[in-house]
Amino acid sequence: MDIGYFGYNVGAFDNPDSITRLLVTAEQAGFESVWTGEHVVLVDPQVPPSPVPPESTFVDTIASLAFAAAKTERIKIGSGILLLAQRDPIVVAKELASIDVLSKGRLLVGVGVGYVEGEFRALGIPYEERGPRVTEHIEVLREMWTNEKPAFDGRFTKFAGIQARPLPVQRPHPPIHVGGMSGPALRRAVAQGNGWYGFFQGLEQTEQMLRALEETAKRVERPASLGRLEISVTPPGPVDADTAKRFEDLGVDRLIVMRGFGDMAGRRSQEAEDACIEFVEQTSRELRLA
Repeated sequence: MDIGYFGYNVGAFDNPDSITRLLVTAEQAGFESVWTGEHVVLVDPQVPPSPVPPESTFVDTIASLAFAAAKTERIKIGSGILLLAQRDPIVVAKELASIDVLSKGRLLVGVGVGYVEGEFRALGIPYEERGPRVTEHIEVLREMWTNEKPAFDGRFTKFAGIQARPLPVQRPHPPIHVGGMSGPALRRAVAQGNGWYGFFQGLEQTEQMLRALEETAKRVERPASLGRLEISVTPPGPVDADTAKRFEDLGVDRLIVMRGFGDMAGRRSQEAEDACIEFVEQTSRELRLA
């Protein structure tokens, strides 16, 4: 089972020096991947379901992926997750293809819908359209990345007679991991995803979600070209070797660990940065990654 780290662009990691420190530490510690968190904006004042205070830092995902590509050599870089409904899919296709090129084929594309209505309202995107937009936007990404003469005639996006190079290094394209625990998200993962990403899921919740994915697969057609659905999970806190093995036995392919949800909240401090670095190093020792 692969081990990733979630949140190198959030909380205490709000500047190039701290982000570089974390990226280099994770790569040297034997982690397979590092993943961004994303909220383009945060509602102010904080009201449910917004997960963190409005002053919390989220360095832009696209910028963070490009930065990580430049600061590392081997570790994979993932968006965990890109709120795809809030972005123009043609622009995103160009940005992500460029990052895959600049990283020499190390990009993992995690996408999801989002759940905070105020964020969509600020961006001028109808909240009720977020699911259909993500479903269509995924197909736009694939069209832009795989078709020599890309063209699309959808509800939200229409184009023909264009080119956008470079194409991704990974062929047919970087793997797309669909995040979310709702019924529509599971159907989207089965029908469109190379993988499924469950965030803040313990062993019991993960087992329930894997059963739900199995049931969904009985009702939703999965293209043979997608192959087996890869499973990635972020547990709610640190994991020891025994717990990691239990996740693996459930069928989890990748654990994307974090110290705790609080690491996304608030402003930076040296204490918080140091604690995350120690967590990365301790996890490497516990799981014998290096």
